[in-house]
Amino acid sequence: MRFLAENDSDDPILSVVNLIDIFLVVIAILMIIIVKNPLNPFSSKNVVVVENPGEADMRIMVKEGQELTRYETNGDIGEGKGARAGVTYRLSDGRLVYVPEKQTETRPGK
Repeated sequence: MRFLAENDSDDPILSVVNLIDIFLVVIAILMIIIVKNPLNPFSSKNVVVVENPGEADMRIMVKEGQELTRYETNGDIGEGKGARAGVTYRLSDGRLVYVPEKQTETRPGK
């Protein structure tokens, strides 16, 4: 009869079981965070993430399938080689219209 009268609160294994339950909840929360991340390695979506837009330390991450490319700015604005390709106009309703310019032949030395 003494076996039936024992108190379960003195059992040390119960505290271990409670710790395991807490760890399982933490693991489930971390798995949900990983799945909701746009750069999730298990998703096949194409994603572009811009960190600190317009700032000197802006970073752009592009995920195409399983490939992840990271671009960082160096603070320089508008540098590079290229040619004017056309003109863009904004209409009164907010739409943008692009008008390409005719290709002009460049001469060597110019």
